[in-house]
Amino acid sequence: MAQNTHRDDLYKRAAQILDINDRGHYTVPTSGLYPFQWNWDSCLVAIGQQHVDEARAWTELVTLFEHQWDDGMVPHIIFHKLDDGYFPGPEVWRTGRTVPTTGITQPPVAGFAANLLFERAKDKDLAREKAGHLLQRIDRWHEWFFRCRDPHGTGVVALIHPWESGRDNSIDWDAALDAVPTEGLEPYQRRDLQHAHADHRPTMAQYDRFISLVQHFRSLDWNNEVLHEQSPFKVVDPGFNAILIRSCNDLASLADALGEPEVAERNRARAKAGLAALDSLWDERLQQYVCFDRVSGKAVDSASVGGLLPVFAGVPTARMESLAKRITTLGEQVNYLVPSHDPTDSRYDGKRYWRGPAWLIINYMIANGLDRAGHTELFEKIRQASLKLIDESGFAEYYDPKSGEPLGGDTFTWTAAMVMEFLRDNAS
Repeated sequence: MAQNTHRDDLYKRAAQILDINDRGHYTVPTSGLYPFQWNWDSCLVAIGQQHVDEARAWTELVTLFEHQWDDGMVPHIIFHKLDDGYFPGPEVWRTGRTVPTTGITQPPVAGFAANLLFERAKDKDLAREKAGHLLQRIDRWHEWFFRCRDPHGTGVVALIHPWESGRDNSIDWDAALDAVPTEGLEPYQRRDLQHAHADHRPTMAQYDRFISLVQHFRSLDWNNEVLHEQSPFKVVDPGFNAILIRSCNDLASLADALGEPEVAERNRARAKAGLAALDSLWDERLQQYVCFDRVSGKAVDSASVGGLLPVFAGVPTARMESLAKRITTLGEQVNYLVPSHDPTDSRYDGKRYWRGPAWLIINYMIANGLDRAGHTELFEKIRQASLKLIDESGFAEYYDPKSGEPLGGDTFTWTAAMVMEFLRDNAS
C-alpha cells in the first residue's frame, strides 16, 4: 500500500510539472532558463503527456512540425513568444522565419515518439489522423539528414554545431571545437548564468565558439545545401545517429500500420545503412562507440554516453553485450546510472552539464534499448537509479551521478515525462 501511495505521489508531481510548463500548444523545458519550444524536449515530453492527455500529446508533435523548414529540417528551437531572458534569441539567429526559429536541428526522436504514441493510443481514430499528418513530415526530416548531413553517402550523418547533439559541452567536442575560429566574434551576454551556477554550465571559451558557428552559418544564409561542407565543425556522433536509426525503424513500423509501404521501405533502408556504418565508430579499447571528426579525419578519444546510446538503435548482439558490460562497469563507479562521461577520465566533471552528470532522458533511451535486447536486470538498475534521484533530489534538469545533487534547472518537463515512463514500466 505504501509503495502504491508513493508511486501515485510521484506521478501526480510529474503531471503537475507538465501542467506548469504547458503553454497550450507547446511545452517549455522549464520556466526562466528555457522559455521556448525545444525540438527533442517536445518529442520526449509528448510521451509523458500521453499518460495524462492523449490529444495534448499529439498537439505537441504537430506544433513542432508546423515549423519545419521547406528543405525538410526541423529546427532545434521555436521562438513562439519573445523572451529576453534567453540568449541567443531570434535577433542572433536571423533565420528569416515568420515565427522565428534557430537554424540548426536536434536529435530526431520524433519517429520513435510518434510510433510509441500510435502503438499505445486508446483513441485509435485520433491516432490515425495525427500520425497520418506527421508521417510524411518526419520522413522528409529523415531524408534531409542524409541529403544535407551525409552528402557523401557514408550512411551516418554529422553534426555541424554541438547544440545539435543535445549534449552541448560534451568532452566529445573539445578538440573539434578548439579548432573553430573566433575572429570577428560579435559582443554578447549570456543569460543562462542568471538561472544556473557557472560551474554547472559550458565555459565562456566554449560559448565563444558556439556563437561563432552561429554567425558563420548566418553569413551563409542558413543554406543547408552548403552548411555541411563549409562548417569548421563536422562531427559524427554515434548517439545522435543511434537515435536517427531507431526513429527510421520506428517510422517504418508506423508507415506499415498506416498503409504507406514506400515510406516504410525508405526508412528501413536508411536504418540498415546507418547500422552498418555505425560499426565503423566502434572502439575496441574502450569497448564502446566513439565520435569521428570529419574535419581532422580522426576518431575522437572520448568515452561519453554518446557511445553507449547505440543500444537504443538495436545494434548487433555482440556489440550490445559489450555495451551492457560497459554500463555495468560504470555503475560500479557511480551511485546513480548513467553518467554522461566515464568517471575515470581526467576530463570528467560530475557537475558540469554533459561532462559527467546523469540525465533521465538518456537513462530512458538506454534503458529502453537494453530492455528490448533482453537485459532486464540492467534495465531495472537504471530505472531504480532514476527514480531514486527523483526521491532524493526532485525533478532537476540533471544530477551529479556520485552525490545525486540536483543541477541545472528545476521542475524540468522532460525529467517529469521520463518519471512517468519509468513508473509505467514498473506497473507493466
